[in-house]
Amino acid sequence: MPLRMTDSATIIAALDAIPDPLSGQGILTSKRCSPPRFDAGRVSLMLDVTGLDPAQREALNTTVNQTLEIIPNVTDIRIAMTSEKRGRTIIAVASGKGGVGKSTLSANLAIALSRSGLKVGLIDADIYGPSQPKLMNAEGVKPTAEGQQLIPVATPYGVPMLSMGQLVPPGQAIAWRGPMAGNALSQLVDAQWGEHDVLIVDMPPGTGDVQLSMVQKHKPAGAVIVSTPQDLSLIDAERAISLFNTAGVPIIGLIENMAGYACPHCGEVSDPFGIGGAETAAKKMGLPFLGRVPLDLAIRKSSDAGTPPAAGDEAEGLYFAHIAARIATWMTNNRG
Repeated sequence: MPLRMTDSATIIAALDAIPDPLSGQGILTSKRCSPPRFDAGRVSLMLDVTGLDPAQREALNTTVNQTLEIIPNVTDIRIAMTSEKRGRTIIAVASGKGGVGKSTLSANLAIALSRSGLKVGLIDADIYGPSQPKLMNAEGVKPTAEGQQLIPVATPYGVPMLSMGQLVPPGQAIAWRGPMAGNALSQLVDAQWGEHDVLIVDMPPGTGDVQLSMVQKHKPAGAVIVSTPQDLSLIDAERAISLFNTAGVPIIGLIENMAGYACPHCGEVSDPFGIGGAETAAKKMGLPFLGRVPLDLAIRKSSDAGTPPAAGDEAEGLYFAHIAARIATWMTNNRG
């Protein structure tokens, strides 16, 4: 049956009256839908569902079907959904040792980057000691799955996240050997992140199997190194830097955490861990220094309460906003 212009025009107009879930344009104008083919009562088309979450995909498919089936002479509808694999920017937040505040920084940087307009997801890759569910106020919320893919858990801060802490009972020890931990990490990275194309990965401390799996299989675009100011922490940070250098992962820069403590009573500033060590080390190694975050009681209290300061407009959040701005600039300047 030859294609009749009246049939074609009616179908095209009907389809382009359906808004794209992301842009709001008609789905033909936005290229979300291919030009339809109409033959012997059958309409055939392709929907590009790249960037849509499962609910958006199903809703769009239903809307297209309902729109077409009321058009005269349409007796059969064939819709194929395709999705382009998105290139995601993975940023690893790492340290050579534990206890330097890396997880708190990861959560706050993810939120600060999201508030700057980026579509950011957060992965808690600390398989053996996950803490992001508490920091992001998502304790007790388990991710669902579609097929073989996990669907990240929403948080109050617009940053979806995944963590082993959401998959195992609270307080249960995870005693996995390297391959199992590496497979678990892949499940978190290869989840349905939808339009969230920047992933902040809170790495476990050290340079073990999970770190090797990350740099070899998932190849971050860059790494942020967190250290406290004292020499011992900096020695361990250099080991983390060496791992990323060996794998060809660029170092975005160093962050000095717990740098200075202001007494809440008298205001006097003391330096229990020293100050300036990470900045000095960055200069020595020829790496950018991204900034420092003080040992601040307000940061500790709000983070422990699941309300990271980067989510608000108080002064404590500015430390993370400034560092996040430098990371965002690095990403802009280093896009392939």
